[in-house]
Amino acid sequence: MSCKIDYQPAPNLLENRVVLVTGAGDGIGRAAALTYARHGATVILLGRTIAKLERVYDEIEAAGGPQPAIFPLNFEGATLKDFHDMAETLDKEFGRLDGLLHNAGLLGRITPFEQYNPELWDQVMQVNINGPIWMTQALLPLLQASDDASVIFTSSSVGRKGRAYWGAYSVSKFATEGFMEVLADELENQTNVRVNTLNPGATRTQMRRTAYPGEDPFTLRTPEEVMPTYLWLMGPDSKGVSGQKFDAQPPRV
Repeated sequence: MSCKIDYQPAPNLLENRVVLVTGAGDGIGRAAALTYARHGATVILLGRTIAKLERVYDEIEAAGGPQPAIFPLNFEGATLKDFHDMAETLDKEFGRLDGLLHNAGLLGRITPFEQYNPELWDQVMQVNINGPIWMTQALLPLLQASDDASVIFTSSSVGRKGRAYWGAYSVSKFATEGFMEVLADELENQTNVRVNTLNPGATRTQMRRTAYPGEDPFTLRTPEEVMPTYLWLMGPDSKGVSGQKFDAQPPRV
Protein backbone atom coordinates (compact mmCIF):
# COMPACT_ATOMS: atom_id res chain seq x y z
CA MET A 1 0.00 0.00 0.00
CA SER A 2 1.05 3.60 -0.52
CA CYS A 3 3.49 5.22 1.88
CA LYS A 4 2.56 7.67 4.61
CA ILE A 5 5.55 9.89 3.86
CA ASP A 6 3.50 13.02 4.60
CA TYR A 7 2.09 11.68 7.87
CA GLN A 8 2.23 14.28 10.63
CA PRO A 9 2.37 12.47 13.99
CA ALA A 10 1.28 14.03 17.26
CA PRO A 11 4.30 14.76 19.50
CA ASN A 12 2.99 12.31 22.13
CA LEU A 13 1.85 9.69 19.60
CA LEU A 14 3.48 6.77 21.45
CA GLU A 15 3.23 8.03 25.01
CA ASN A 16 3.02 5.21 27.59
CA ARG A 17 3.71 2.57 24.91
CA VAL A 18 6.37 -0.10 25.23
CA VAL A 19 8.00 -0.83 21.87
CA LEU A 20 10.72 -3.37 21.02
CA VAL A 21 12.99 -2.66 18.05
CA THR A 22 15.31 -5.35 16.68
CA GLY A 23 18.52 -4.31 14.96
CA ALA A 24 18.35 -1.08 16.97
CA GLY A 25 22.08 -0.38 16.93
CA ASP A 26 22.33 1.38 13.58
CA GLY A 27 20.63 2.22 10.30
CA ILE A 28 16.85 2.13 10.17
CA GLY A 29 16.58 0.37 13.55
CA ARG A 30 18.52 3.15 15.27
CA ALA A 31 16.42 5.83 13.56
CA ALA A 32 13.20 4.03 14.54
CA ALA A 33 14.27 3.64 18.16
CA LEU A 34 15.19 7.33 18.46
CA THR A 35 12.02 8.42 16.66
CA TYR A 36 9.73 6.21 18.74
CA ALA A 37 11.36 7.47 21.94
CA ARG A 38 11.00 11.07 20.80
CA HIS A 39 7.27 10.46 20.46
CA GLY A 40 6.98 9.08 23.97
CA ALA A 41 7.63 5.34 23.72
CA THR A 42 9.66 3.32 26.18
CA VAL A 43 11.92 1.55 23.69
CA ILE A 44 13.54 -1.84 24.19
CA LEU A 45 16.74 -1.85 22.14
CA LEU A 46 17.57 -5.29 20.80
CA GLY A 47 20.68 -6.10 18.82
CA ARG A 48 23.87 -8.09 18.80
CA THR A 49 26.40 -5.31 19.47
CA ILE A 50 26.10 -3.93 22.99
CA ALA A 51 28.32 -0.89 22.31
CA LYS A 52 26.01 0.27 19.51
CA LEU A 53 22.91 -0.26 21.66
CA GLU A 54 24.52 1.72 24.48
CA ARG A 55 25.15 4.65 22.14
CA VAL A 56 21.48 4.68 21.09
CA TYR A 57 20.47 4.37 24.75
CA ASP A 58 22.60 7.42 25.59
CA GLU A 59 21.13 9.39 22.67
CA ILE A 60 17.60 8.70 23.87
CA GLU A 61 18.44 9.72 27.41
CA ALA A 62 20.24 12.88 26.25
CA ALA A 63 17.17 13.86 24.24
CA GLY A 64 14.98 13.50 27.32
CA GLY A 65 13.06 10.41 26.16
CA PRO A 66 11.67 7.74 28.48
CA GLN A 67 14.40 5.51 29.89
CA PRO A 68 14.99 2.75 27.34
CA ALA A 69 16.10 -0.82 27.97
CA ILE A 70 18.85 -2.84 26.31
CA PHE A 71 18.45 -6.49 25.37
CA PRO A 72 21.47 -8.00 23.60
CA LEU A 73 20.58 -10.87 21.27
CA ASN A 74 22.12 -12.35 18.14
CA PHE A 75 19.52 -14.04 15.96
CA GLU A 76 22.19 -16.24 14.38
CA GLY A 77 22.71 -18.23 17.57
CA ALA A 78 19.42 -17.56 19.35
CA THR A 79 17.41 -20.56 20.57
CA LEU A 80 13.77 -21.01 21.50
CA LYS A 81 14.84 -20.83 25.16
CA ASP A 82 16.46 -17.44 24.52
CA PHE A 83 13.20 -16.07 23.11
CA HIS A 84 11.11 -17.42 25.98
CA ASP A 85 13.62 -16.18 28.56
CA MET A 86 13.39 -12.76 26.92
CA ALA A 87 9.59 -12.84 27.04
CA GLU A 88 9.72 -13.75 30.73
CA THR A 89 12.11 -10.88 31.48
CA LEU A 90 9.99 -8.36 29.58
CA ASP A 91 6.86 -9.62 31.29
CA LYS A 92 8.40 -9.00 34.72
CA GLU A 93 9.72 -5.60 33.69
CA PHE A 94 6.81 -4.23 31.64
CA GLY A 95 3.86 -6.65 31.78
CA ARG A 96 2.94 -6.05 28.16
CA LEU A 97 4.30 -5.08 24.74
CA ASP A 98 2.55 -2.46 22.62
CA GLY A 99 4.79 -2.63 19.59
CA LEU A 100 7.34 -4.86 17.88
CA LEU A 101 9.43 -3.72 14.92
CA HIS A 102 11.30 -6.59 13.28
CA ASN A 103 14.09 -4.65 11.62
CA ALA A 104 17.21 -6.81 12.05
CA GLY A 105 18.31 -8.40 8.79
CA LEU A 106 21.15 -10.10 6.97
CA LEU A 107 21.83 -9.53 3.27
CA GLY A 108 23.88 -12.64 2.55
CA ARG A 109 25.43 -12.44 -0.90
CA ILE A 110 24.28 -11.07 -4.24
CA THR A 111 25.30 -14.04 -6.35
CA PRO A 112 23.90 -16.62 -8.79
CA PHE A 113 21.96 -19.32 -6.98
CA GLU A 114 24.17 -22.08 -8.40
CA GLN A 115 27.08 -20.52 -6.48
CA TYR A 116 25.17 -19.83 -3.25
CA ASN A 117 26.75 -21.25 -0.10
CA PRO A 118 24.21 -23.45 1.76
CA GLU A 119 25.53 -22.44 5.18
CA LEU A 120 25.14 -18.76 4.35
CA TRP A 121 21.64 -19.49 3.04
CA ASP A 122 20.68 -21.06 6.37
CA GLN A 123 22.24 -18.13 8.23
CA VAL A 124 20.18 -15.59 6.27
CA MET A 125 16.99 -17.59 6.86
CA GLN A 126 17.72 -17.79 10.59
CA VAL A 127 18.23 -14.04 10.98
CA ASN A 128 15.55 -12.82 8.56
CA ILE A 129 12.64 -15.22 9.10
CA ASN A 130 13.13 -18.12 11.54
CA GLY A 131 14.36 -15.97 14.44
CA PRO A 132 11.64 -13.32 14.03
CA ILE A 133 8.93 -16.00 13.75
CA TRP A 134 9.86 -17.74 16.99
CA MET A 135 10.50 -14.46 18.79
CA THR A 136 7.01 -13.33 17.79
CA GLN A 137 5.49 -16.57 19.07
CA ALA A 138 7.24 -16.11 22.44
CA LEU A 139 6.09 -12.48 22.66
CA LEU A 140 2.47 -13.01 21.58
CA PRO A 141 1.12 -13.21 25.16
CA LEU A 142 2.74 -9.84 25.94
CA LEU A 143 1.38 -8.33 22.72
CA GLN A 144 -2.08 -9.69 23.49
CA ALA A 145 -1.88 -8.04 26.93
CA SER A 146 -1.84 -4.65 25.17
CA ASP A 147 -4.97 -2.69 24.32
CA ASP A 148 -3.50 -1.86 20.90
CA ALA A 149 -0.40 -3.72 19.74
CA SER A 150 1.32 -3.33 16.39
CA VAL A 151 3.79 -5.80 14.86
CA ILE A 152 5.78 -4.57 11.87
CA PHE A 153 7.86 -6.95 9.76
CA THR A 154 10.46 -5.42 7.46
CA SER A 155 10.02 -6.45 3.85
CA SER A 156 11.71 -5.51 0.59
CA SER A 157 10.85 -4.99 -3.06
CA VAL A 158 12.64 -8.31 -3.74
CA GLY A 159 10.21 -9.98 -1.34
CA ARG A 160 7.30 -8.94 -3.54
CA LYS A 161 8.86 -9.71 -6.92
CA GLY A 162 11.83 -12.02 -7.19
CA ARG A 163 15.03 -10.66 -8.66
CA ALA A 164 18.03 -12.50 -10.05
CA TYR A 165 21.00 -13.04 -7.73
CA TRP A 166 19.21 -11.93 -4.55
CA GLY A 167 19.00 -15.53 -3.35
CA ALA A 168 18.28 -16.14 0.32
CA TYR A 169 17.51 -12.50 1.09
CA SER A 170 14.73 -12.39 -1.50
CA VAL A 171 13.31 -15.76 -0.45
CA SER A 172 13.40 -14.77 3.24
CA LYS A 173 11.38 -11.65 2.45
CA PHE A 174 8.79 -13.63 0.47
CA ALA A 175 8.51 -15.84 3.56
CA THR A 176 8.13 -12.73 5.73
CA GLU A 177 5.24 -11.50 3.59
CA GLY A 178 3.55 -14.91 3.77
CA PHE A 179 4.01 -15.28 7.50
CA MET A 180 2.58 -11.81 8.07
CA GLU A 181 -0.56 -12.76 6.14
CA VAL A 182 -0.96 -16.02 8.07
CA LEU A 183 -0.52 -14.37 11.47
CA ALA A 184 -2.70 -11.36 10.65
CA ASP A 185 -5.50 -13.65 9.49
CA GLU A 186 -5.24 -15.75 12.67
CA LEU A 187 -5.31 -12.72 14.96
CA GLU A 188 -8.04 -10.80 13.14
CA ASN A 189 -11.11 -10.28 15.34
CA GLN A 190 -9.46 -12.40 18.03
CA THR A 191 -7.02 -9.95 19.63
CA ASN A 192 -5.92 -6.30 19.63
CA VAL A 193 -2.74 -7.25 17.74
CA ARG A 194 -2.31 -6.00 14.19
CA VAL A 195 0.40 -7.28 11.87
CA ASN A 196 1.76 -5.64 8.71
CA THR A 197 4.87 -5.55 6.53
CA LEU A 198 6.80 -2.43 5.61
CA ASN A 199 9.28 -2.06 2.78
CA PRO A 200 11.61 0.84 3.64
CA GLY A 201 12.71 1.22 0.02
CA ALA A 202 16.09 2.52 -1.14
CA THR A 203 17.55 4.00 2.04
CA ARG A 204 21.04 5.23 2.98
CA THR A 205 22.20 2.27 5.08
CA GLN A 206 25.22 -0.02 5.27
CA MET A 207 23.20 -2.93 3.84
CA ARG A 208 22.23 -0.81 0.84
CA ARG A 209 25.90 0.18 0.28
CA THR A 210 26.88 -3.48 0.35
CA ALA A 211 24.17 -4.44 -2.15
CA TYR A 212 24.79 -1.46 -4.47
CA PRO A 213 28.47 -0.48 -4.08
CA GLY A 214 28.46 1.78 -7.15
CA GLU A 215 25.43 3.81 -6.08
CA ASP A 216 25.73 7.40 -4.85
CA PRO A 217 24.30 7.18 -1.31
CA PHE A 218 23.39 10.86 -1.35
CA THR A 219 20.70 10.15 -3.93
CA LEU A 220 18.88 8.09 -1.31
CA ARG A 221 16.59 9.05 1.54
CA THR A 222 18.10 8.77 5.01
CA PRO A 223 16.58 6.41 7.60
CA GLU A 224 15.16 9.47 9.38
CA GLU A 225 13.34 10.55 6.22
CA VAL A 226 11.36 7.29 5.96
CA MET A 227 10.18 7.36 9.58
CA PRO A 228 6.65 8.81 9.01
CA THR A 229 5.30 5.43 7.85
CA TYR A 230 7.06 3.67 10.75
CA LEU A 231 5.33 6.06 13.15
CA TRP A 232 1.93 5.72 11.51
CA LEU A 233 2.03 1.91 11.62
CA MET A 234 3.26 1.81 15.22
CA GLY A 235 0.81 4.38 16.56
CA PRO A 236 -2.95 4.45 17.18
CA ASP A 237 -3.79 6.16 13.88
CA SER A 238 -3.38 2.81 12.09
CA LYS A 239 -5.51 0.89 14.58
CA GLY A 240 -7.58 -1.74 12.79
CA VAL A 241 -5.19 -1.95 9.84
CA SER A 242 -3.77 -5.47 9.59
CA GLY A 243 -2.57 -7.93 6.98
CA GLN A 244 -1.36 -5.16 4.68
CA LYS A 245 1.87 -4.51 2.78
CA PHE A 246 3.19 -0.96 2.99
CA ASP A 247 5.99 1.06 1.38
CA ALA A 248 7.82 3.73 3.35
CA GLN A 249 8.54 5.82 0.28
CA PRO A 250 7.32 6.23 -3.30
CA PRO A 251 8.86 3.99 -5.97
CA ARG A 252 12.06 5.37 -7.49
CA VAL A 253 11.65 6.65 -11.04
